[in-house]
Amino acid sequence: MTDPRQPTGPVSRLARLPFFYGWVVIGTAFITMAIGVNARTAFSLLFPPILDEFGWTRGAVAGVFSAGFIASMVFAPITGILLDKYGPRWMMPVGAILTAIGLALATVSTEPWHFYVALGAFVVAGSVFIAYIGHGIFLPNWFARKRGLAIGIAFSGVGIGAIFIFPFLQTLIESAGWREACWALAALLIVVVVPLNIVFQRHRPEDIGLRPDGDTDASDAVRHANGGTPNNIVDRDWTETDWTVRLAIRTARFWWLAVGFFCALFVWYAIQVHQTKYLIESGYDSTLAAFALGLVALFGVAGQISIGHFSDRLGREWGWTISLSGYAICYVLLVAIESNPSQLLLYLMVGTQGMMGYGLAAMFGAISIEIFQGRHYGAIFGTLNAASTLGAATGPWVFGLTYDLTGSYAPAFWLAAALSLLSILCIWCAAPRKVRLVAGQAVRQ
Repeated sequence: MTDPRQPTGPVSRLARLPFFYGWVVIGTAFITMAIGVNARTAFSLLFPPILDEFGWTRGAVAGVFSAGFIASMVFAPITGILLDKYGPRWMMPVGAILTAIGLALATVSTEPWHFYVALGAFVVAGSVFIAYIGHGIFLPNWFARKRGLAIGIAFSGVGIGAIFIFPFLQTLIESAGWREACWALAALLIVVVVPLNIVFQRHRPEDIGLRPDGDTDASDAVRHANGGTPNNIVDRDWTETDWTVRLAIRTARFWWLAVGFFCALFVWYAIQVHQTKYLIESGYDSTLAAFALGLVALFGVAGQISIGHFSDRLGREWGWTISLSGYAICYVLLVAIESNPSQLLLYLMVGTQGMMGYGLAAMFGAISIEIFQGRHYGAIFGTLNAASTLGAATGPWVFGLTYDLTGSYAPAFWLAAALSLLSILCIWCAAPRKVRLVAGQAVRQ
């Protein structure tokens, strides 16, 4: 009989190169993230023209993004279950189609609740599969020793995509309108993301007869003989537990992660939604403000790869500390920009946000799987991300409400800086290093 794990077509040929196929998975994720995440983040560019056209309050319009993340919070645990059951080969295209439908519906929306359904429920919630949560569920399966680096490379697609997509969208918005920009994004999702994932994406290497890191039995034997892969397990009782969602939520580690993830996504998405409008009102022209948003994501390429690699060497806690310190500094600089809108402060803010802050994206999945690895990891990670998604939903809404009530973003910026520091504390208390050592720590030991 034929082994059901054996792939056919292009995958069959690539699977003969075990190490190479892992990077095909990363490359597919790179392109999917470049389009999928930026289709959601483009709300920051759609925000000003929608405000101008309809004259609604900022809190009402920013609430669209927040409502989408609240829907995502409910949907995140289901995402983990569906990905565990059906795999990314089918669920990634479903996410892309839902996001494209939302963008299309936005073009015919005329009331606030229309946008809450279109850009909120469909775009933000639908993109859960093709964004950080969906990829964070299965990408860690493909690499162990270079997990942070591999995920960082995949997630850096967001930055590469943004530096091309955002200026293009801003030009399209100014020349043709925000509705045409929505149609362009929907077309990219259907034409590129859907077929690419159907052909190449898989849940875990074992599904096509491979092993993590492209290992073979022979290479494993040589490496173990040379002492190249020391045992990285610190708490054997913990790692041998068959973790389920019910067991995980009874642990302090789960809640430290939940609070840490909540704070991290609060500070991340709050500024993504409001940054363009804030910079324009601070005295920068609209083209430079849009370029700054793309430049943050471009700098995020270096941040995600370098900090992901750094965390493989010295530990996830230190990588997280660098990333959230970047956001704390970023918010202090934003406060300074209000009274002194210089290009120096702008580029310092962009640099710390991208080069440091974006590095945390490479570690969500790595930290979670190193603590709760097992058969039910997808469901646990999805449940954890209900908390992080709540942070992503709360941040933009709190920023919009703060501005509506006070006429200034400054109080919200100071709150976000404080939450950045709280997030750092939470990950140190969760202490993934006390469950499993990363590769660099294990080698040194």
